[in-house]
Amino acid sequence: MTHPGHRLRALLDAPEILVLPGVQDALSARLAAQHGFGAVVAGGNAATGTLLGAADLGQLGLRDFADHYGRIAAATDLPVLVDADTGFGGPHNVARMVRAFEQAGIAGFFMEDQVTPKRCGYLSGKAVVPVREQLGKLAAALDARRDPALVICARTDALGVEGLDAALERAALFREAGADMVFVQGADDSATLRAACAAVPGPHLANVSQASGRPGLSAAECQAAGAAAVMFPMAALLAALQAMDRLFATLRQTGRVQAGGDALLPFARYNALTGLDALVAAEDAYAARAEAVQARRAGGEP
Repeated sequence: MTHPGHRLRALLDAPEILVLPGVQDALSARLAAQHGFGAVVAGGNAATGTLLGAADLGQLGLRDFADHYGRIAAATDLPVLVDADTGFGGPHNVARMVRAFEQAGIAGFFMEDQVTPKRCGYLSGKAVVPVREQLGKLAAALDARRDPALVICARTDALGVEGLDAALERAALFREAGADMVFVQGADDSATLRAACAAVPGPHLANVSQASGRPGLSAAECQAAGAAAVMFPMAALLAALQAMDRLFATLRQTGRVQAGGDALLPFARYNALTGLDALVAAEDAYAARAEAVQARRAGGEP
């Protein structure tokens, strides 16, 4: 099978910026595919909220993420870019993470230089590891990947801790060390993102997150600044929660579910999204094969 990283690399090399909608589970990944996106991103904040109902303070471990990402990758043919947090420890942990993520079927990941346990990139109280330590972890990731198509993106959170110059120096070092793409966390405005893309050659991943508390850039603005890809990691989850919040409030107050208008996804659309017809057809086909075997046996055929 062709490694999904090949398709992700082709999309990153394309003239148009790659727009990565954030997905929080297998079903949202299938929905994104139906809307024609070329790839998706699965972030740590959405995973922590979905799996634990908790804020992202680094509570999930390697196996939690590998299982979660594996279910998402199995549900869609789209390349899946994922959040590897800090790599879950030192170089040996990073190597184990790379092998687990490759086995899960992901196309690429971004790994950050925060201390462990990490914090959501927009929370205060962050700290970054010494750059030499992070370079060692990046080297371990590069050595551990079995297929060179796997996209390894190096993220730095130094901008919010040590300032822009320090962040750009780290990003340049990560790129020189072999990272396929860099991600300067916090480069959320056009000027800062443009400065990062100009200072460090190669593909850049931009981030438009509601966690920043600032108006987000458009995909076109990110492309004009020089980014190869832009992710919207939390938008779909927040939209889903908003819809559920309203539904639960109405149900609690009225004892009814408002099924009219666009309040609910039509159940036929849900069945189509989950592939019900194909699954039933497969069951019928297996039953027919079983009956054919029994019929041959009853007729004395070998």
